[in-house]
Amino acid sequence: MDNSIVIRTIIPILLLIGTGFISRKTKVLKSGDERVLNAYLYYFAFPALLFINLAQSTFTEETLRFVLAGSLPVPIAIAVFSVFYLIFRFKKSTLYLLILSTIFGSLAFFGIPFVTFAFPEGGEQLATLATAAISPMSVAISIAILEIYRLEGSENGGGLFIVAKRLARNPLILSVFAGAVISLLGLDIPAPVSASLHMLGGTTSTVAIFLLGVFLYGRKYGNFGKAFGLSMLRVVFLPALAFFTTSWFGLAGISRSTLVLMHGMPIAISMIVLSERYNFYREIVASTILISSLAAGLYLNIWLVLLGY
Repeated sequence: MDNSIVIRTIIPILLLIGTGFISRKTKVLKSGDERVLNAYLYYFAFPALLFINLAQSTFTEETLRFVLAGSLPVPIAIAVFSVFYLIFRFKKSTLYLLILSTIFGSLAFFGIPFVTFAFPEGGEQLATLATAAISPMSVAISIAILEIYRLEGSENGGGLFIVAKRLARNPLILSVFAGAVISLLGLDIPAPVSASLHMLGGTTSTVAIFLLGVFLYGRKYGNFGKAFGLSMLRVVFLPALAFFTTSWFGLAGISRSTLVLMHGMPIAISMIVLSERYNFYREIVASTILISSLAAGLYLNIWLVLLGY
């Protein structure tokens, strides 16, 4: 394995996570301050990164194969869990937990920085394209499942209609749509605007990993055994699905590696907020995020070894 890749990925991420954690420990940042950073990333930095990278991408047959190969593991995983649910008849809430722990990964806040650190040449654009292909579907399905969980046993059509309206205004989904339209129409973005968007989007990696450390401080953790098992869905199961889908579509090299790695990213940080909002397995979710995030530097580099780096 190329030791320089390990240095580029593990050390910057651990330093940034540690800095964010210490900022809370030393009370430089107080409880609630993370909401400001999260809002900045969610409404400004990440949408800018998605939009400008997609707008300046060229959609070819290879791009389409990349998008399809990256999208397929999510519905395949849901289908597998649904079959197990029909066979073994465990609780619906367990089915929801399995799905959310698998499909709702930190593609933007952890995935883009990691792939960028691992592959300085071309990594960011491929990671952004992968995020654009996977995140809208994963976010929509995850929020719909949480709404169903909250409204279970009652008429949930109205609740899901509200979810649909919210998703239609989601800045990440809108930025993906707008960037794709600009690219397909062949429109040029003025240089000053492009430079500003690149500068804004360029802050995503640093702030996102720092924010992870801030989020992990002061949370209540528990059920580590279950959390470890759920973490394996992101560590092994979903990346393995991506490994096979990329083979089916004939992808290789950095394209294949990017998709496998992106599907192996830790559980999304925002799942902490959502689990509290929907009262959904709060301790297990927090512990799963903790385990998958802290172990990511190790297991993602193991995937890099398996991928030939």
